[in-house]
Amino acid sequence: MKTVNVTIPIGRAETVSGILTLPETAPNGTGVILAHGAGNDMTHPMMEFLGNGLAHAGYTALRFNFLYRDKGKKAPDKQDLLYSAWEGAYRFLAEHRETPVHRIVAAGKSMGGRIVSQMAAEGKLPADRLIFLGYPLHPAGQKDKLRDGHLYDIAIPMLFFAGTRDPLCDLDLLKKVLPSLKSSWKLEIIEGGDHSFNVPKSAGMGPEAIHGIILERMLRWIEA
Repeated sequence: MKTVNVTIPIGRAETVSGILTLPETAPNGTGVILAHGAGNDMTHPMMEFLGNGLAHAGYTALRFNFLYRDKGKKAPDKQDLLYSAWEGAYRFLAEHRETPVHRIVAAGKSMGGRIVSQMAAEGKLPADRLIFLGYPLHPAGQKDKLRDGHLYDIAIPMLFFAGTRDPLCDLDLLKKVLPSLKSSWKLEIIEGGDHSFNVPKSAGMGPEAIHGIILERMLRWIEA
């Protein structure tokens, strides 16, 4: 496995940082882009675990930061800049000559997933599949404000990971949304998981074990 720090142009003379993780053997032609959530960055332990695990399985993995994180800010960028970062990451991987890919899977934690889902619905990012690592279906404590309208316009397969204790994604509400999607979808439930998939100590499983379960199910879905 080879890890390379990269710089990704995103327009407006701006760039964001990224981490490209390459398989030890010949890549299988599929690349996976991983976008972080609002409160963390591309070095988050789950992002790192998934990137490394994907590379071990033969996939080219690209993690990237949104601009506000590179600038040391806490508040997320406006939507156009979030879009630009995703567009830049997609273009970087699609055009990377050393690791040619013919299929790109876009995966995002919380906000990172919500943004790419909006772009896919609007036809602004031609990913082949989408993976949501804790989709923020509604704000905490506001289950009446669903962020589901654009999901019905997405035409590519989607994989949802959801914890049973996620305050931003009531499972009963998500299960009502999914059957109405026009594309194929799959729901993977992390029992006891919160929005970051942390489970109670009584479950006897640490973060790395949970990340391993997520990686295994992710790979199974991509390969299928």
